[in-house]
Amino acid sequence: MPEQTQPTNRPDRNLAMELVRVTEAAAISAARYMGTGNKDAGDQAAVDAMRSFLRTVDMNGTVVIGEGEKDNAPMLYNGELVGTGEGVEVDVAVDPVEGTTLLAEGRPNAIAVIAVAERGSMWNPGNSFYINKIVVGQEARQAIDITKSPSTNLVNIADALGRNVEDLTVFVLDKPRHASLIEEVRQTGARIMLHSDGDVMGALMAAIPGTGIDVLMGVGGTPEAVIAAAAVKALGGGMQAVRAPQRVEEKRQLRKDKVKINEVLHLDDLIQSDNTFFAATGITESTFLEGVHFDRRGGVTTESIVIRSLTGSIRYIKGIHQLNRKNLVGGNVGTTPAHVAMDIILPD
Repeated sequence: MPEQTQPTNRPDRNLAMELVRVTEAAAISAARYMGTGNKDAGDQAAVDAMRSFLRTVDMNGTVVIGEGEKDNAPMLYNGELVGTGEGVEVDVAVDPVEGTTLLAEGRPNAIAVIAVAERGSMWNPGNSFYINKIVVGQEARQAIDITKSPSTNLVNIADALGRNVEDLTVFVLDKPRHASLIEEVRQTGARIMLHSDGDVMGALMAAIPGTGIDVLMGVGGTPEAVIAAAAVKALGGGMQAVRAPQRVEEKRQLRKDKVKINEVLHLDDLIQSDNTFFAATGITESTFLEGVHFDRRGGVTTESIVIRSLTGSIRYIKGIHQLNRKNLVGGNVGTTPAHVAMDIILPD
């Protein structure tokens, strides 16, 4: 008998396209519910599609960032095993619909997201649900210090970029908790782009040159922070975070867990591996990724981004899908994709 080769312990580049297929399936299924006002149905359709396609991916994956502990609903939950069980062992972080309200209301910037890294390398937030963070691109990654004020950070970021503070654009979630942050940023003269949701999208835009966003600031969910960290690390950007509990119960539980609430978490704390994958597919329109388009002939087009940290590869992928009713996913029609890829950086 020929000797069997042992699977590598590191994810290889072939995984990238498999992850794009997963986010495409989730995005197409969710897009059916755009503007319907039913965010739970859209989220559920994306979850079902993502789970279905993950079963076909050759990896031994464990969901580290998902929908929380398993409950009666068929969600992707923390600790769930995904993939075929063959091949590399990896941590998996998912957000089948980042921006469920955006999807339900037909607003821009809803995306389907997945991140993968070597087993044991993703930070587990435990009972920490909210976290304050700052994200920038590669040129300013040494300029940030989350222990300093937003205005000080903006001055330092502007210096690193060789620009004036007034030329910077800051992505901030439009939440009551950010009233003082918004006021301080305005006092510096920097411009603000307010979004009701879309923490991962904001981090992605801050880390990629040419999106019109220079920095993300503010408090968002800790699961989204870990997913964002995978993308930021792959892009060579900078990110720092500090837990920011918003509820009395959360603070009480963190104290019980003896967590250092004021501890600064750097990018290597959030994602320890240097071999991460990040994939996202647009569900609704944005200035960064096109949303899912259904055409008159029954076809579907999608736009995705996939990034790998080991090589720095960034690919924008235009998916042209022919609907096939023999393959139903999440209650919606499945797809047979034909991809047209545009390599922004040389292929790995």
